Amino acid sequence: MKFGIFYEHQLPRPWAPDDEARLIRDALEQIELADRLGIDYVWEVEHHFLEEYSHSSAPEVFLAAASQRTERIRLGHGIVLTAPGFNHPVRTAERIAMLDLVSGGRVDFGSGESSSEAELGGFGVPFERKRDAWLEGLEVAIRCLTEEPFSGHEGEFVSVPPRNVVPKPVQKPHPPLWVACSRRDTILLAAEKGMGALTFAFIDPEEARHWVEDYRATMAERCVPVGRAVNPNLACVTPMMCHPDERRALEMGLEGGNFFGYSLAHYYVFGEHRPARTSVWDEFRAKRAEHGYDPEVQLALEQERLGAKIAAGDTSGLRGAIGTPDQVREFLRRYEEAGVDQVIFVMQAGRNRHEDICESLERFGREVLPEFRERDEAGAAAREASWAPIVEAALGRRVDEAPPVPDDYTITAIPKQLVESGAGAAFGFDADTLDEIAEERALGVRKPERGMLG
Repeated sequence: MKFGIFYEHQLPRPWAPDDEARLIRDALEQIELADRLGIDYVWEVEHHFLEEYSHSSAPEVFLAAASQRTERIRLGHGIVLTAPGFNHPVRTAERIAMLDLVSGGRVDFGSGESSSEAELGGFGVPFERKRDAWLEGLEVAIRCLTEEPFSGHEGEFVSVPPRNVVPKPVQKPHPPLWVACSRRDTILLAAEKGMGALTFAFIDPEEARHWVEDYRATMAERCVPVGRAVNPNLACVTPMMCHPDERRALEMGLEGGNFFGYSLAHYYVFGEHRPARTSVWDEFRAKRAEHGYDPEVQLALEQERLGAKIAAGDTSGLRGAIGTPDQVREFLRRYEEAGVDQVIFVMQAGRNRHEDICESLERFGREVLPEFRERDEAGAAAREASWAPIVEAALGRRVDEAPPVPDDYTITAIPKQLVESGAGAAFGFDADTLDEIAEERALGVRKPERGMLG
């Protein structure tokens, strides 16, 4: 089983003028540390307008910065919003390919739909058609990454004429594909499309086992890959803070994990938001106060609850990997036994401190990670062999339906179009003028009197 770290770039109010810059600097330092420790992935979201919950609207820029400060950690788009209303698929492909180039082939291409009115309404993406828009944008982006030339597309959400989209990625045929999942139906969708499943739902290992089984069975039975390669992987997210003193670990991470869930639901479930006015953090604290929430009592109860549950044989819980190294290790072993391929840690949440995140990463890398890495490396060949017939059968069901580029298709420069249509004379040039310019440019000559032709 592999491990990743996950970033929303959360920033609860109130904000000082340099808080966003500090947040990004801290995150890059954490990723450098994770790379040195041997953590496998960093995942970065794309969100828009979700104040406090996520200040991460340009993940490709952040990941490019991370690529230049690291050597081996993989750079996961977790996710790109591929509906054309958010991102034109040609631009998606260009950014993925460029990031793959500058990172030396370390990109994973996760995609998703969004379910927030702030984002969907802000970009004019209809809620009831968002999945169709996601899929069309994704399919076109994959074709742009792989076809030479891209032969064009006429669709409901976007139309693009034939073009050769450059650059192309280092990884062939394209970087590994993932899709964001929060329910069983999207897990099955990931399997049907031959994509890795990024399960952004805080599920316990025992529940994850059922998702793993359903994912594998669905891929074996009816996978038709959306791309030209299959990525059979299932990842789960969980909060993580690690300290020898359990109470201290809870102090470091429990409130941040709770705010993560509250702020997510504010935008996706129950909230009413006034842009640049609503304080989600204040609402979070007020809701707790209404119910007599006491941090000291909560910490004590959480410790007692975990002990009582373990004694009773109940190992579920929402606190995830927050605890001592031994507690974290045992919790993660349950995911490993369930067949999960990657656990992604949510650490940068709420007001969790940079120093605590780094301390936890250091301790995890030193005391917990080595045994998992050893087993992961030892089992890699067997895992690949077990998936090989499923992947082969899935690729055999794939049909390439891309239209061919017409043999006589050309892209004609606008001045040449004007000449061919008879309109060139109105601008003071004809076919001979264009031929002269071609010869001049070949010789490195430029005549100022050319006017609009430069």
